[in-house]
Order: sequence, then C-alpha cells, then structure tokens
Amino acid sequence: MKVINRIKAVTYKECIELIRDRVTFGMVVMLPLVQLILFGYAINTTVRHIPVAVVDQASSAFSHLLIDSISATQVVDFKERFSTVEDAMQAITDGKVRAALIIPHDLMNRYAKKLVAASQDGETPQFEYSLDQPIGQWVVDGSDTTIASAVKQLRNMPMINLSDYPKNQTSATFEVVQFYNPEQRSAVNIVPGIVGIILTMTMIMFTAISIVREQEKGNLELLITTPIRSIELMIGKIIPYVFVGLVQMGIIIGAGHLFFNVPINGSMWQLLLVTLLFISASLVLGLILSTIAKTQMQAMQLTFFILLPSILLSGFMFPYEGMPAAAQWIAEMLPATHFMRLVRGVVLRDADVMGMMNDSLWLLGFTIIGLAVASFRFKKSLD
Repeated sequence: MKVINRIKAVTYKECIELIRDRVTFGMVVMLPLVQLILFGYAINTTVRHIPVAVVDQASSAFSHLLIDSISATQVVDFKERFSTVEDAMQAITDGKVRAALIIPHDLMNRYAKKLVAASQDGETPQFEYSLDQPIGQWVVDGSDTTIASAVKQLRNMPMINLSDYPKNQTSATFEVVQFYNPEQRSAVNIVPGIVGIILTMTMIMFTAISIVREQEKGNLELLITTPIRSIELMIGKIIPYVFVGLVQMGIIIGAGHLFFNVPINGSMWQLLLVTLLFISASLVLGLILSTIAKTQMQAMQLTFFILLPSILLSGFMFPYEGMPAAAQWIAEMLPATHFMRLVRGVVLRDADVMGMMNDSLWLLGFTIIGLAVASFRFKKSLD
C-alpha cells in the first residue's frame, strides 16, 4: 500500500504541474486539433483553380468558347492574359501563374472538315469535323509535379462543349510542354523545399532556446546590469545563427545538386539574398517564441507547433493551390510559404528577386516588425 500511495502522490504532483504549465497543457490539447484540421480540411491532393495565363492569338468567338470550356472544368483559373508567348513565360518564371495556354492563329484550320451529306432540295450541306492535330499548347511549370500532372489532365479534354466539335478525334486536344523539370523528378521540387523546412526547424529552435537558456543559467540578471539595450541584445543573439543557416543551405543545395542532379539555374547571389531574408525572419520568430516560453522544453514545443503548419501549408508537400481559402490565409502568415516560392523560383526557374518582390518584401517586413516585438516583450519581461 505504501508503494501505491507514493506512486499516487507522484502522479498527482505531475498532473498538477502539467495543468499549471499552460504552454505544455495547451500543446497537449492543440496539437491533435491542429493536425486533425490540417489533414482533414486544409490538405487536398486534388488540385483545383490553378492560376494560369492565356495567349489568345486567334482572338475569335471560337477561342473564347474554348477558354470558357476549359474554365468550366475548374482545374485552372485564367488570371492573366498576354499578347505574346514571351510575356506568358516571364509570368511563369516569376511565379505569377503556373501554366499558360497558347491558342494559335490558325485555330480553325486545325479542324479537318469533311462533307458527309450533300445539299438536296435546298437543304444545308452537312459536315463532320475531325481533329488530327492539337488545337493549342499548354506551357507548364513542371518544377511542381502535382501541378504539372493536374494540367496534363486537360491534354485529352473532350470538345463536346463546343460547337462543331470533332466527331473523330485522332489527336490529343492540347500539346503539353513542361519546363524546368520535364522528367517530372520529385527530387527537383523537394530539395529546394527542404532548405525551408530545415531552416525553419533549426533557426526557430536555436533562438527560441537562447533567451530561455540565459534565464535558466542565471545570466539574465547579469545582462540586466549591463548597458546593452534590448534591440542590441536581440540582434547580437541572431547574428551567429545567420552563418549557421547559410552553411545549412549550402550543404542541402550542394548535396542535392551532387547526388540528385537538381539543377541550380539561378544566380548564387539571388539565392544568398532570399536565404538571408528567410533566415532573418525565422530567427526573429524564434526570438518572439523565446519571450513566451519559460523553459527550454516549452521553447521546443512551440517550435514544433510552428514547424508542423510550415511543412503542411507552405507548399512543401501539398500544392498551395489545392488548399481552401482559410488555409491559404494561414499559409500566407508563415515565412516558409514565401521562402518556398522564392527558393524554387531562383534555383529552378532562374527567377529574379525583383520579379517576386511581394514575397521578398513580406519577409523583410516580418523581420523588422518581429524584431521590434521581440525587443518590446523582452524589455517588458525585465520590468
């Protein structure tokens, strides 16, 4: 009985500490709920409403009807219209659209018109249309294999919704050309994304633990007595980890290129710039978490709480376009989402940072605002 009583006492003590530890108790309750919501609601492998562009060189009633017929499938949404193929390709490179439909000038000439019933007693002759060559071309960003596969479903789209549709179709409706990853190798899309996931985990965890470690070691009182300001302390805390993050990026990209033949099409200076922006944003996010956590265990729990949505919602594993609107709003608040677009654009499509200015400015603004918030909360905790 004494053994059982002692075990009961320890169990009761642990339960009380768990309830009093709000961060840990919140993780116990929230983690199952978050995973359930993410996997059950936000994650959708059936991609719909992919943003695409159209270059309508025919500009006829028939081409407009063709575009409407494609839109009715809900696989793609025509967000942009361009007059030249070059402009459409630049939009794909900058990540504004994921594919472009090219409708040629000789759209109607691609139908073979065959007389099946001659005119008799004033009746209108009857013709039958056949399709022996593609009537258009899809240019697709093949770096994301899921998006490319979804667009390829339109390759043999039936033309039954169109007037004078072909009765005999011996050719695919559209030709599909994939750029940046014509072989559809998953490593090409995954390796640049791993940079974002690894940096999210390590950068946030390192800085989230840094302030808590000072408290647990008793060094925080010493820092209070020094003339150093809160903002200076925060900047000093993150600078060493910037170099750590750059080393990790170099290892992943270099090993991916060496072992998996992942192309590095963009400038290394562009890659360095976008990585620095993301490292800064992630480190600042870790500093904010360090002002919330009271122990190193809580800091690691909060880091995992950020890491899980970053993996699932950033576009690393599942296409951003396949998520519902509410999940996309949450994804837009995560630094990893913006970095995924930037690093894949630079590494795979040779995109320019200026062409993806919105994502770059978001990371820069997050860093500045987050640094101010972390400094304010740290100063407030000292009071």
